[in-house]
Order: sequence, then C-alpha cells, then structure tokens
Amino acid sequence: MRIAHFFALLVAILSIHPLRAEAAGADDPAWELVWSDEFSGTELDRKKWKPEKSCWGGGNNERQCYTDRTKNIRVSGGLLYLTALEERFTGPDRPPEIASMPNPNKTQPFTSGKIRTRKLASWTYGKFEFRAKVPKGQGTWPAVWMMPADDHYGGWPLSGEIDILEAVNLGATCDECKGNVGENRTLSAIHFGDKAPKNEHVHQRVALPDQALPSDDFHIWTLEWGKGLMRFYLDNKLYWEVTPDQWNTASLRAKSNPVAPFDKPFYIMANLAIGGKLSEENNDKGIIMNSVPAEFQIDWIRVYQCKDDRESGLACIKGAKGGE
Repeated sequence: MRIAHFFALLVAILSIHPLRAEAAGADDPAWELVWSDEFSGTELDRKKWKPEKSCWGGGNNERQCYTDRTKNIRVSGGLLYLTALEERFTGPDRPPEIASMPNPNKTQPFTSGKIRTRKLASWTYGKFEFRAKVPKGQGTWPAVWMMPADDHYGGWPLSGEIDILEAVNLGATCDECKGNVGENRTLSAIHFGDKAPKNEHVHQRVALPDQALPSDDFHIWTLEWGKGLMRFYLDNKLYWEVTPDQWNTASLRAKSNPVAPFDKPFYIMANLAIGGKLSEENNDKGIIMNSVPAEFQIDWIRVYQCKDDRESGLACIKGAKGGE
C-alpha cells in the first residue's frame, strides 16, 4: 500500500511540475519521421549515403584518407562501423565538389570512413537524432555534422555549418575536466561569418551527469532546429541553445534576413578523423599510436520534421515562440 501511495504521489508531483529541457521523444506525434537509417542490413545503403573518398585532411590538417572500402565502412549486427586504421594510403586529394581538375593524389598515414547524404537528402529545420558510441584516444575525432546542400550564401563558412557531435581526444589528459577519467566532454558547434581568416564559430562542451567517458557506452545526441533556434541535447537533456544573435553571415544575399545562413537545406554526414588541428593541439598533443585502430559505432540516425509546421519547425519545439 505504501508503494502504491508513493507512485501516486510521484505522478501527481510530475503532473504539477513537468520535466523541462528534454527533447521530444520519438513517440511525439508532432514530429514526423521523414528519413532514417537503422543500419539493419549487411552493407551500406547507397540510396541513402555516399562515402567520401578524399585525403585532403578536411581543411584541418587531419591525417587520414577516407576510402570506400569495407575495412573502413561496414554495416554489421545492426550497427554502422567507421574504422580508422594505421596504414599508408594514396587517394584523391579532395571530394568532387571542391576538387581541382585534374584532382591530384595525396598520401596519408591513416585510413578511415566518412559517409554523407549530399545530393541524396537534405532538410530545412527538423529534429536530427542518432545513437552512437564514440571511440577514445588522443588523436581521435569522430563527428556527426551538417553542411549546406547548396552554397546559397557563398562558400564556407558564409552558408554555415552545424556540428551536432564532435568527440575529441576522449580519455586524454584534461586539467579542467571533472571525474578523474581524463577528457570526458563532447562538443557541438556552429560555423558562420566571413571567409577565413574572418570566419567565426561558437561552441559548447558537455559532460555526462556522472562524468563517465562517453566512449564507455552508447548515447543519444539530438539537434532540434527551427527558424532562428537550435537546441542541442545529450540523452534527451538540453545543454545548449543558440539563437540568431549568436550567428551572422557576410553574404550580401542575407541582407534583412536575421536568421541567415541557417534557413536553407542542410545534409548530414558522419566520419572518424585522425589528427588535425583541434585534436593534435589539445590534451596530450599529437596522435598516440595506440589510439588506432579506432571504431565509431552508430546504431541509428533519424530525421523528423514538424508535421504541422514544416515552414519554421517552431511549433514542435517546446517553449519556442510559436511552439508548444
């Protein structure tokens, strides 16, 4: 009887003080599933993804060649595996959209995998969610992020960039981290502004409530994106909100448009980089060789759009102006 009274009291309390700052669940009828990959087959779905083949280092001096080989990209047991290996590899310098003609070859000391929905699927506004297990190690840099389907406002970063997840050097030395486990924070960021060196970005780091390493288990990352609003969640808990006063674009096409450049279609991608400026200049510096092989495991990726408000998406974002 006492247990029954306890749960009745708990339900009553929650009905008066509902939990706030949580991402809407998959069963929320306001969000309509419009695209997903559950990675339930035995190979990558080429109708949904195109692997990138490039060795240029992403503009960050990364040390990998991205290949279209099963040793770097495979689907097995309901998971996508992006695997980084230590091996010298020669491949095309840049992906087709930014390649010189002819595209020269480049050699790197590592290989890895990167997949994109570019030219296959893109969205303006929605909820972008995935469940993944990130690798640890100095020099590892897994990411799930978004880029503009077309450079409507100009080349990078005038048309924007949205980084939902970046996990850099997990487990490496971190003086400012709590928990005595080393680097235990992942980060999200958006990039915007003018062409380099006048490019700008804002970012936010987040740790798990128990300060554990995110690489120890699977977790869910979510971006809710509406007109003039982005909210980022880890395991359904809000950790960052970004509004137009925090971003801009130097594009003349954005005149009198306060939400530009984040009002056009973006595509999604996932990759596992090795090295690069952000990883090699932080924590224990450089690349520790026992960090590789490394695996970035993704259980599923899902995209929802607001069923009754595709135009702005705000009606589905709780607490947003025009939302619930």
